[in-house]
Amino acid sequence: MSELVIHQVDGDALAADWQLVHNAVIPTDPLSLEQVRERSGRYHLEVAHLGDAAIGCSTVRPPTEEEPVAMVISRVLPAHRRRGHGRTLYLRGLARARAFGAPIETVVLASNTEGLQFAAAQGFTEVERYLLDGDTVPYVALRLTAG
Repeated sequence: MSELVIHQVDGDALAADWQLVHNAVIPTDPLSLEQVRERSGRYHLEVAHLGDAAIGCSTVRPPTEEEPVAMVISRVLPAHRRRGHGRTLYLRGLARARAFGAPIETVVLASNTEGLQFAAAQGFTEVERYLLDGDTVPYVALRLTAG
């Protein structure tokens, strides 16, 4: 069995792997490779591999004046869930986000029931639901209130 290996997105190959996982887990908001490159300049992006296969990705957004919270998002392809990979990605992101000294939030697509259960198990509680323009499935914003 392959060991989980996590890399910071640096270069097009890792950006493409991050994009593959993101777009599979968030099909309502697919990102282009150019958008992933741009995000990797603003946010801390990581991609998780088992062997040669990308199976997860994460994003840590620092707080800003407009958004005074640190955002931690971990995504794992459905076939690789419930094996601790999401928790590994999440804990790495949480450590980075805590260094900002700001409240910590995450966001999960409402149709991702496993993701919502995972967030609740980590101590997050729902603060709002919202739709992006043209979407029909809402996002759920959650704030870390325990842990």
